[in-house]
Amino acid sequence: MNAPRYAVVTGADSGIGKAVAVALAGAGADVGITYHEDVGGAARTADEVRKAGARCVVRQVDLTDLPAAASVVDELAEELGGVDVLVNCAGTGSSEKFVDMEFGTWRGVLSVDLDAAFLCAQRAARRMISAGGGGRIINITSVHEHLPRVGAAPYCAAKAGLGALTEVLALELSEHGITVNSVAPGEISTPMTGQEDVDPHTVARPGIPLGRPGHAKEVAAVVAFLATPAASYVTGASLVVDGGMSLMGPQASQLVNDGKWRQP
Repeated sequence: MNAPRYAVVTGADSGIGKAVAVALAGAGADVGITYHEDVGGAARTADEVRKAGARCVVRQVDLTDLPAAASVVDELAEELGGVDVLVNCAGTGSSEKFVDMEFGTWRGVLSVDLDAAFLCAQRAARRMISAGGGGRIINITSVHEHLPRVGAAPYCAAKAGLGALTEVLALELSEHGITVNSVAPGEISTPMTGQEDVDPHTVARPGIPLGRPGHAKEVAAVVAFLATPAASYVTGASLVVDGGMSLMGPQASQLVNDGKWRQP
């Protein structure tokens, strides 16, 4: 695949999705974005994409309304002129122990984080195959693709499932020149972590080897790399972007002196 021309980024009204959309625009791609409720956030993302010199197409979508909602990929591709990069970034989570959880909570998180990613990838892959020029599918997972967290049963299950789905798609789509990878962020300064517009360099995180949260742009840079020809031999990989957090299991466990970790 040559340099990306048309990219679709779900959940791009803020945080990592916004940073990814702007980074891909800076690399020369026209970008289609989705948002759920934050109209103003989507407008700000679109403005930054256009300031980077790219076209931006915006669609509102509720990714729990499946399978119908996945048609947004086709709508954006039609208006852009195609799709050669899909970034599944839309996501949600919960903070509740599974014994107390309603099935609707479980199902809602999996719908957005896993089911929607499957359906959007399917729509994009069909178009990439038909166009015959290869492509890139990049799934934003989490360190919880690999590691558990108390109170996050559906989120961890969905992200682990999306990681496994990434590997299967990498195998199945390789004959068409389509690479499929996941990017697994740790703690990133975004609205989802309650750190909107916070400079992560001003926040101390002694338990993370690099000593701070990450910036959304640091995740976006990895996504943008995976979308380039330079990453043409990378597929089925999970690139962890967490400042070393996931290395700390045995080290950190020696420093825990009470049972507070058992609470969400």
